[in-house]
Amino acid sequence: MNIVLLGYMGSGKSAVGLQLAIGMGREFVDLDLLIEEQLGQSISEIFDLKGAVYFRKKESEILREVLNSKNGAVIALGGGTPIYGDNLKWIKDKKNTLSVYLKIAIEPLVQRLWVERHNRPLIAGISSLEALEEFVRKHLFERAYVYQQADLQIDVSDLSVEQAALAVQNIFQKEQGII
Repeated sequence: MNIVLLGYMGSGKSAVGLQLAIGMGREFVDLDLLIEEQLGQSISEIFDLKGAVYFRKKESEILREVLNSKNGAVIALGGGTPIYGDNLKWIKDKKNTLSVYLKIAIEPLVQRLWVERHNRPLIAGISSLEALEEFVRKHLFERAYVYQQADLQIDVSDLSVEQAALAVQNIFQKEQGII
């Protein structure tokens, strides 16, 4: 069964996903990195040169390819992946896929994103911590309904990457009747 991690940008999907894959002896797929590899451009370049609609279309195509070709992988989605089109429905309809929402409180999320903002197209132009917090609160409010449709939710606000990966692994194993 594939484990698909979803959540807002900065929630730790890539870091937790890699740690989880290592801990469970599984393949790790970072959807954003795969998109960059297949299209030969960074996410920022794709947004700048070809626009959000083009990016979201390619993201959906590559997501479907991954879910159709992988079994037993840990897959980290981009923050917007489940929001657009019918991506979430497609994920949830896959029989061999368990979706996990990595939920994080606003304060630690904003602190993480402030440091990384120049590498993230949606927030690269935000110039104050207060403006970033306002943006994240509004954006997360709009997206929370979709994220909360995941099969499982884990609050990672106070967890290290290793603790979060172990929490996902434990919940997955309980769901599968392994422990």
